Amino acid sequence: MANQRPHILIVDDEADVREALEALLTSSGFVVSFAVDADTGLKAMTEGLYDLVLLDIKLPGRSGLAVLQEFRRINQHLPIIALTALKDIDVARAAFKNGAQDYIPKPWDADELIAQIHRALERRKLAEENVHLRRALKARYRLENIIGKSRPLEKIFDLIEQVAPTRSTVLINGESGTGKELVAHTIHNRSTRADFSFVPVNTGSMPDDLLESILFGHVKGAFTSAVASKKGLFEVAHLGTLFFDEIGTVGPQTQAKLLRVIQEGEFMRLGSNETVQVDVRILAATNVDLKQMVTEGRFREDLYYRLNVISLGLPALRERREDVPLLVEHFLQKYCLENGKPPRRFTPEALQLLVDYPWPGNVRELENAVERAVVLSSKEEMDAALLPDDIARPHLLGGPTLEQRSLFDIVEDYERRVILDALDRAGGSQTDAARLLQIPLSTLNQKIKRLGIAVRRATARESEARMSG
Repeated sequence: MANQRPHILIVDDEADVREALEALLTSSGFVVSFAVDADTGLKAMTEGLYDLVLLDIKLPGRSGLAVLQEFRRINQHLPIIALTALKDIDVARAAFKNGAQDYIPKPWDADELIAQIHRALERRKLAEENVHLRRALKARYRLENIIGKSRPLEKIFDLIEQVAPTRSTVLINGESGTGKELVAHTIHNRSTRADFSFVPVNTGSMPDDLLESILFGHVKGAFTSAVASKKGLFEVAHLGTLFFDEIGTVGPQTQAKLLRVIQEGEFMRLGSNETVQVDVRILAATNVDLKQMVTEGRFREDLYYRLNVISLGLPALRERREDVPLLVEHFLQKYCLENGKPPRRFTPEALQLLVDYPWPGNVRELENAVERAVVLSSKEEMDAALLPDDIARPHLLGGPTLEQRSLFDIVEDYERRVILDALDRAGGSQTDAARLLQIPLSTLNQKIKRLGIAVRRATARESEARMSG
């Protein structure tokens, strides 16, 4: 529709009506086709692609409502505007209830008819965009998009598969930056609620009154600035999922109300005595020890057990270092594309620094480091100089002092650096690196595996260059 003129099918048995509509619509930029009765209209619907239908409710030999229902069965999303005489306005209203997008009386006002058509087409466009958006979100939050193949992550995958189809609340534990919201969204996306809203709320240090207004809504006059009634996030998330990020920051007053919603599925808007019923699945995340907060009296024990029906602990990135090269490759592709740069790669030494770094900020910190390197890079291969100082410092300063390291660590680090240097000189070829180090290839492979060294394979061009040199 963006690149072509909208195509409208007119189904009407009166020749003068068809001619008048054709003149009006073609002069307004539309393409027009005709059907003179229900049967030809149905045939046209099955054989052609239309953006909108103008349907006369009073067709010869057939009930207009029956025709409308048949049209709707053929294409449930196609906008249909009912045309009817003024005396049949009740029939038009019935058509509206049976699936017509709108109705307009004969004789029509030309400007109003064109306006109605544009509104119907715009609503259809928005509906299609929402469908595309939902599909894009489903693609984004597929299980496969949680990057990694380490054993700790495989356990998370298994748990997501088990808990996603259920109605149970899930408490996601993990340090900041471990991907708690990504996991929550993936659980929602693999559940029976996937076609409804996923509503995240970060409670932060929000005052109880403000948080309650956001969660439960309010009626007009509930407080000074409440000039109109407003739905809360629980109503927005009806039939879907509400995700509480950092649930440990919720105050005691709101904790009590949350418990009621979880137990009873109901709440009252601020300033109202009427109960609102909702069907919402709760997912919550925290980077603190909620059990310890219960012991200290800072978090309700009954709410804790309601939230902690299923506990899912996300590993820190330092606990799954073998996933770092996969994440690095993923972020390299993402930020090269976003910044319009040719493909980039890290030198083996720089990649090893990324693997060895403890990542206190977890995956989020790694993503920032890769984005920074891509933005600042001017060459295909990126070295340690493009990494943040905290990551590059062991390379630039020679690592920790002797007093901070054991002999085993010193020997292992030296061995890693020697192997990395050999691999770098060999262009990533383990066979050539083993020859340079004068050790069997099997021994080198064992050391690479033991030291967790990420190896970049040599390209055919690099191998040819070494051979010719």
